[in-house]
Amino acid sequence: MKLDLNELKQKLKEIIVRDLKLIDITPEEIDDNAPLFGEGLGLDSLDAVELVVIIQKNFGVQIIDMEEGRKAFESIETLAKFILDRQKEDQNS
Repeated sequence: MKLDLNELKQKLKEIIVRDLKLIDITPEEIDDNAPLFGEGLGLDSLDAVELVVIIQKNFGVQIIDMEEGRKAFESIETLAKFILDRQKEDQNS
Protein backbone atom coordinates (compact mmCIF):
# COMPACT_ATOMS: atom_id res chain seq x y z
CA MET A 1 0.00 0.00 0.00
CA LYS A 2 1.54 3.26 -1.17
CA LEU A 3 0.59 6.38 0.78
CA ASP A 4 1.00 9.96 -0.36
CA LEU A 5 2.58 12.52 1.96
CA ASN A 6 -0.68 13.68 3.58
CA GLU A 7 -1.97 10.13 4.11
CA LEU A 8 1.36 9.13 5.59
CA LYS A 9 1.38 12.11 7.99
CA GLN A 10 -2.11 11.19 9.20
CA LYS A 11 -1.13 7.54 9.65
CA LEU A 12 2.01 8.55 11.57
CA LYS A 13 -0.04 10.71 13.93
CA GLU A 14 -2.47 7.87 14.58
CA ILE A 15 0.32 5.35 15.17
CA ILE A 16 2.25 7.69 17.48
CA VAL A 17 -0.80 8.48 19.61
CA ARG A 18 -1.82 4.81 19.79
CA ASP A 19 1.54 3.06 20.15
CA LEU A 20 3.19 5.61 22.44
CA LYS A 21 -0.03 5.73 24.48
CA LEU A 22 -0.37 9.52 24.39
CA ILE A 23 -3.48 10.24 26.43
CA ASP A 24 -3.65 14.03 26.35
CA ILE A 25 -3.64 14.52 22.59
CA THR A 26 -5.49 13.30 19.51
CA PRO A 27 -3.94 12.79 16.07
CA GLU A 28 -5.88 15.82 14.80
CA GLU A 29 -4.23 18.05 17.40
CA ILE A 30 -0.69 17.25 16.26
CA ASP A 31 0.76 19.97 14.05
CA ASP A 32 2.73 18.64 11.07
CA ASN A 33 5.66 20.95 11.84
CA ALA A 34 5.65 20.89 15.64
CA PRO A 35 8.74 19.33 17.22
CA LEU A 36 8.18 15.74 18.28
CA PHE A 37 10.55 16.09 21.24
CA GLY A 38 10.84 18.73 23.95
CA GLU A 39 8.46 21.68 23.68
CA GLY A 40 6.31 20.22 20.89
CA LEU A 41 4.77 16.80 21.43
CA GLY A 42 6.97 16.23 24.47
CA LEU A 43 8.40 12.85 23.53
CA ASP A 44 11.53 11.64 25.33
CA SER A 45 14.48 9.35 24.60
CA LEU A 46 12.52 6.19 25.47
CA ASP A 47 9.84 7.28 23.02
CA ALA A 48 12.57 7.71 20.39
CA VAL A 49 13.63 4.08 20.80
CA GLU A 50 10.02 2.94 20.50
CA LEU A 51 9.52 5.18 17.48
CA VAL A 52 12.46 3.55 15.67
CA VAL A 53 10.81 0.15 16.18
CA ILE A 54 7.37 1.48 15.15
CA ILE A 55 8.75 2.94 11.90
CA GLN A 56 10.53 -0.32 11.09
CA LYS A 57 7.45 -2.44 11.87
CA ASN A 58 4.87 -0.30 10.08
CA PHE A 59 6.83 1.06 7.12
CA GLY A 60 9.83 -1.25 6.66
CA VAL A 61 12.22 1.67 7.10
CA GLN A 62 15.27 1.46 9.34
CA ILE A 63 16.75 4.42 11.14
CA ILE A 64 20.42 3.56 11.27
CA ASP A 65 21.94 5.95 13.79
CA MET A 66 21.18 8.82 16.16
CA GLU A 67 22.13 11.50 13.64
CA GLU A 68 19.73 10.11 11.06
CA GLY A 69 17.05 9.76 13.74
CA ARG A 70 17.54 13.31 14.97
CA LYS A 71 16.88 14.68 11.48
CA ALA A 72 13.96 12.35 10.78
CA PHE A 73 12.28 12.95 14.14
CA GLU A 74 12.20 16.75 13.96
CA SER A 75 8.46 16.73 13.15
CA ILE A 76 5.71 14.68 11.55
CA GLU A 77 6.54 16.45 8.28
CA THR A 78 10.24 15.50 8.34
CA LEU A 79 9.46 11.95 9.45
CA ALA A 80 6.94 11.41 6.64
CA LYS A 81 9.39 12.76 4.05
CA PHE A 82 12.18 10.59 5.47
CA ILE A 83 9.99 7.46 5.19
CA LEU A 84 8.91 8.25 1.62
CA ASP A 85 12.50 8.99 0.54
CA ARG A 86 13.80 5.80 2.12
CA GLN A 87 11.02 3.72 0.53
CA LYS A 88 11.91 5.18 -2.90
CA GLU A 89 15.60 4.37 -2.34
CA ASP A 90 14.70 0.79 -1.41
CA GLN A 91 12.57 0.41 -4.55
CA ASN A 92 15.42 1.68 -6.73
CA SER A 93 18.03 -0.64 -5.27
